[in-house]
Amino acid sequence: MRILLSNDDGYFAPGLEALARALGEVGDVTVVAPEADRSGASNSLTLDRPLILRRARNGFYYVNGTPSDCVHLAVTGMLDHLPDIVVSGINDGANMGDDTIYSGTVAAATEGYLLGVPAIAMSMTRKGSAHYDTAARIARDLVKRLTERPFAAPVLLNVNVPDLPTEELKGTQITRLGRRHKAEPVVRTINPRNETVYWVGAAGAAQDAGEGTDFNATANGYVSITPLQIDLTHVAQMGQIRDWLGA
Repeated sequence: MRILLSNDDGYFAPGLEALARALGEVGDVTVVAPEADRSGASNSLTLDRPLILRRARNGFYYVNGTPSDCVHLAVTGMLDHLPDIVVSGINDGANMGDDTIYSGTVAAATEGYLLGVPAIAMSMTRKGSAHYDTAARIARDLVKRLTERPFAAPVLLNVNVPDLPTEELKGTQITRLGRRHKAEPVVRTINPRNETVYWVGAAGAAQDAGEGTDFNATANGYVSITPLQIDLTHVAQMGQIRDWLGA
C-alpha cells in the first residue's frame, strides 16, 4: 500500500513524525509537506512562482509552498504511481466546524480527494497536544480499514481526536460539522517602526455544538469522524434565485 502524507504545520512537526511512524507499519510512506508552518492556507495553490522540492535528513520531502501544493505536486508529477491514500496531519489543534474552510490540514486531504485518491485529515483537539500517538493509532486503523473495505468512490474524512491516552477514549462517533460564532476582532498594534499592524483575531467559540456535531463528540471524549464533500451549491436557494432574476 502506497501512502502519501502531508500537513500544514511543516515537515518538522511532531504530529507528522508520529503519523509517519504509525503508518509505516502498514504501508510504504512518502512524506511531502510544507517547508514552513502554513496553517490557515486553505486550498490555495502557488501560481506566481516555481515550487522547489527538497529532502530532509529524515527522508521527508518538503516544498516551498502550501499544503495543497505539496499533494498536487506529489500526485501529478513527483510520484511514479498514484498513492492508495492521502493522510494529512496530525494537526496541532482542532479542525472542526467552520475551521475546515480555512484549514491547510483539511486542504491537503481535499487535494488528494479532488485528484481521485481517498483522503483523511487528522487533527488533535488541543494545541500543544501530549498524545499524538493516540491520533496516530486511530489513523493507522482507519487506513487499514479503508484498504481492506474500500468504498466504491473516494472518500474525504475529517477526523478530530481528543488529547487523551488511547485507553481513555470513549469510542468513535460519525458527526456533522458544527458552527462557530464569528471570529474575534483583529488585534491592532504598533510595530517597532511605528507602523500600525493587524493580527487576525482568534476563532470564535462553538455556537452549534449540539448532539451529533464534531464539537459535541470530542468534548465528550469521542473521536469525531465527519465525511466531507466539495459541492458548495446552495440547492435550496436555486429556485429563489431563478425567481429573483425573472421578477
